[in-house]
Amino acid sequence: MSDPGCRLFVGNLSWNTTDESMRLAFEDGAGVPGSVLDSKVILDRETGRSRGFGFVTFSSPDLASAAIAKMNGMDVDGRQVRVDMASSRQR
Repeated sequence: MSDPGCRLFVGNLSWNTTDESMRLAFEDGAGVPGSVLDSKVILDRETGRSRGFGFVTFSSPDLASAAIAKMNGMDVDGRQVRVDMASSRQR
């Protein structure tokens, strides 16, 4: 499992944003190809449509912090996204 400081919450996503388009946007934003280990847009179980948020996991906390600074408020697929460190989920 990766360092929890490497996972980012991304909110205000367009319904057209896919896992791949979000990964590409954040790799371009970080300026380091291959720095994104995982990207996942969360889908509604019933409709299969985006719920408007997702998560991106970076290879290091430094890259994740740089991505927050650069990508928060930036346009991704026509929407200004909100980017922050993901909080750990209580189980």
